[in-house]
Amino acid sequence: MDRSGFKHFLPITLRWKDNDVYGHVNNVEYYSFFDTVINDFLIRVGGLDIHGGAVIGLCVESQCTFKASLEFPGVVDAGLRVDRVGNSSVHYEIGLFRAETDEPAATGRFVHVFVDRKDRRPVPIPASLREALEGITG
Repeated sequence: MDRSGFKHFLPITLRWKDNDVYGHVNNVEYYSFFDTVINDFLIRVGGLDIHGGAVIGLCVESQCTFKASLEFPGVVDAGLRVDRVGNSSVHYEIGLFRAETDEPAATGRFVHVFVDRKDRRPVPIPASLREALEGITG
């Protein structure tokens, strides 16, 4: 999927520490970019209170397909869309793009299950989050 398939973007500035000894961004950082674009969206658009809210999202599945290297210095445009919203879970698709490119350097999927903060049991996705997530479904 190219850039046009994603509905929400977050530019992430690459850091010196993101590069590994081979001169490109280390694979573990791609998962950090996934977490960053998703949680930034949930907090800023969906109103998720990560510090004191009754509901939190737990990652139960993630996957990444590497297509091209990213390297410091630079900016990665993290694209986000929702593939499916369930009762307590959401399936995201992510694309990581170099600035001004349409083809992703990496694509991924990520599944959150929303749970009660205290007992960690699944709960329905709160209305404000559901509305935000449905806004980028497609």
